[in-house]
Amino acid sequence: MIFDELVKITTSLPVFDMATIVQLSDEPRKNLTNQLYRWNKSGKVIQLRKGMYTLADRYRRIPLSPANLANLMYRPSYISLLWALSFYGLIPEAVPVYTCVTTRTTRQFRNTFGRFSYRNIKQDFFFGYHEIRISGNAALIAVPEKALLDLFHLSTGEWNMSRMTEMRFQQTGTINRKVLDEYSKRMGKPGVSRAVETWIHFSDEEKEGAVEL
Repeated sequence: MIFDELVKITTSLPVFDMATIVQLSDEPRKNLTNQLYRWNKSGKVIQLRKGMYTLADRYRRIPLSPANLANLMYRPSYISLLWALSFYGLIPEAVPVYTCVTTRTTRQFRNTFGRFSYRNIKQDFFFGYHEIRISGNAALIAVPEKALLDLFHLSTGEWNMSRMTEMRFQQTGTINRKVLDEYSKRMGKPGVSRAVETWIHFSDEEKEGAVEL
């Protein structure tokens, strides 16, 4: 296969893997592996993770953003935890790693688009997300309440008032307590329920401007 043929069959795809190229081209897998290696080295193709690629920007018709890519690289997944909390303004710091949850094995990837971390959760907990536009691309991201619960669930240790304060949570009034309680009961985790109770106390104290440790 020549590179122009690869562009022709993948230019409208945000990402592609080896199975896709084999199916669309009828080229032997071994030949394609060698060609993709060379095109990646020359900058015509970007390797996102083992076995997954995208064309360089100048060849690809579809724009990519890291948030959009976070969903595409490892499915099923949605953005949650610290990145989502930062996105919603619930913590003040910018988070450089795109933190996601998935029903698959915990993984981490790094490529030219950024760093991506995936945490495993049970299938029953894979809910509470929606599709929004980030940097012009569709991305699946937890609603604020679920991002908070995912953090409580996947963090070790107890969530006491001191820990809430250390996180520097802000804009706590934007959290819908009815949704938070509903989702917490759906998860049915005692540690998460205790964290929610502490969060509500912390949120009330924050509104009054006097959080007690």
